[in-house]
Amino acid sequence: MKIVSWIWRLVWKTSLWFLGLSIGLVIVYRFVPVPITPLMVIRVLEQAFDAEKDVRLEKDWVSIEEISKNAPQAVVAAEDQKFLDHQGFDFEAMEKAWENNKKGKRVKGASTITQQTVKNVFLWPSRSYVRKVLEAYFTVLVELIWSKERILEVYLNVIEMGDGIYGIEAAAQVYFKKSAEKLTRGQAALIAAVLPNPRRWSPAKPTGYIQGRQTWILRQMNNLAPVGFGI
Repeated sequence: MKIVSWIWRLVWKTSLWFLGLSIGLVIVYRFVPVPITPLMVIRVLEQAFDAEKDVRLEKDWVSIEEISKNAPQAVVAAEDQKFLDHQGFDFEAMEKAWENNKKGKRVKGASTITQQTVKNVFLWPSRSYVRKVLEAYFTVLVELIWSKERILEVYLNVIEMGDGIYGIEAAAQVYFKKSAEKLTRGQAALIAAVLPNPRRWSPAKPTGYIQGRQTWILRQMNNLAPVGFGI
């Protein structure tokens, strides 16, 4: 009985510590720029142990006011067109993905921009059930504590946009030699087009497939109501 009691106390205390730390971190990141993410650390370690690669970590945090309005419009059009309306989860997309997966069809994932932000800022890349549960937990927290504008601001600053390139400012500088506030609609759409696999594709050297995605994204940008974030 003593062992059971000790285990219970340990689980209880650990849970309280986790709740306190996780909620505190979400509150802090509501106002403070995210300095580094688990994925950035993992990529740096992968590069460090790869003799054929140099260690590269390019990132430069900029506020949403310093980002062209074309960038938020492009990523919402490409990744999560219901972003402004849902509470972190797109249940319709999740249901469609589930049904197609059961049929063995390869389909685009149903992760929202909020979920992608959570995965980058708080978690690690994997497909485990543990990570999925934590992703859902942090998604609820972030939607409760952050504004939609803040979620998109963090997303645009931490998302992987190339090998060792993170965030819209670094991507704009590397690929187009300009700041994020100067991105055109076409350039923003190209960056959004490579997000499914940014280490395979480059906005600076778009393949025919990426050019096709760019055209589709530009069309979706026109069809969507203005997101309203950015300069």
